[in-house]
Amino acid sequence: MDLEKPPAARPGEQAEGCLAVAIRIPVRIVVLVLVVPVRMLWDALVVGGKFLRDTLLRPLGRALGWLARALFVWPWVALWRYAVLPVGRALAWLGQVLLVVPAVWFYRTVLTPLGHAIAWAVRGIGAGFALLFKGVAAVVVRIVGGVVTVLDWVYVRLLTPLGRSVTWLLKGIGLVLAAIGAGVYTVAAWLARYLLVVPALWLYTWVLTPIGRAIALLAEGFVWVVRMIFMGIGAALYWTARVLLVLPALAVWRWVLAPVGRALAVVAREVGEALGHAWRIAGHISLAVGRFFARLFRWTFVEPARWAYRTVLTPVGHAVRDLVLKPAAEAARSVGRATRQALAAARDSARQARADFRRMVFGTPRDPQPIARREPPAADTRTLGSSTTALTKD
Repeated sequence: MDLEKPPAARPGEQAEGCLAVAIRIPVRIVVLVLVVPVRMLWDALVVGGKFLRDTLLRPLGRALGWLARALFVWPWVALWRYAVLPVGRALAWLGQVLLVVPAVWFYRTVLTPLGHAIAWAVRGIGAGFALLFKGVAAVVVRIVGGVVTVLDWVYVRLLTPLGRSVTWLLKGIGLVLAAIGAGVYTVAAWLARYLLVVPALWLYTWVLTPIGRAIALLAEGFVWVVRMIFMGIGAALYWTARVLLVLPALAVWRWVLAPVGRALAVVAREVGEALGHAWRIAGHISLAVGRFFARLFRWTFVEPARWAYRTVLTPVGHAVRDLVLKPAAEAARSVGRATRQALAAARDSARQARADFRRMVFGTPRDPQPIARREPPAADTRTLGSSTTALTKD
């Protein structure tokens, strides 16, 4: 039972406190009293819903589905199958006959020979232009060859000696200018070294460097002072906030909120477990009550109805079947046989009347004439002593 004493805590589990043990049984009793009606109402609603689904909603849904198919699906299917598809096939056949076949015939009998003729003419014109271009190209190649020969003679006999002379003259001028430039560069470099570089180096070493170091020391001292001031202000603000805010908040959390939260967590856990146990117990109670009412309904209505069906309705039905339905069925079958025989006789009479009328109007048909066959009939088969051929006939 859920109301019995819980077992001892396992080695890996946390031991329960006295608060949980104290509130467990009252909470479970109260929750069980509150949950049992809710669970019974829920089970009753579930059973009623299943009964309603099986007896009303499912047949109604099937009927509505059939009605929807009959009203919306089947007309479109019939329209597609018996109207759209035949019309489409007819249009396709008309397109094949009126468009595709004439287009193929026109392509094969008109466009193809015309294209072959145009291609033959283009090939002939291309061959003529090719011969013409070959002749023009040969003339141009000969003219260009003569021009190249003349230019080669001019290059070898005139331009090459002139270029060599100009190159020797430019080399001499370059050597002279290089010597003059080297001297000017040496003088300018010596003047720049002793008039600019050496004074600037002395000024950097003995003036600017000490001044920069003094400024750096002053800046470091200023930064250290500012940093110490801000560190002091930060430490004061930190300890002030810690003493005024953090420590009281920590004390409130540790000594007030955490115990209250643990107690509320224990209460919530016990209430949740009590709800689960009460729901399961209410399920068993609801199942027992449902079985009691089902058995009561069975013994009150179902068994009397079954007894009445077996002991009263079944013999009455058998008597009605044997005394009324079977003779009526036999009589209906006899009437059906007589009706079929009368209809067969009427059909034979109508057939005979049509044959007599046809014989009266068109006369008696001629009998078929027998055809002479070279093969013996089936009754007079061929043997070794006789033959039907012309060479061995007696």
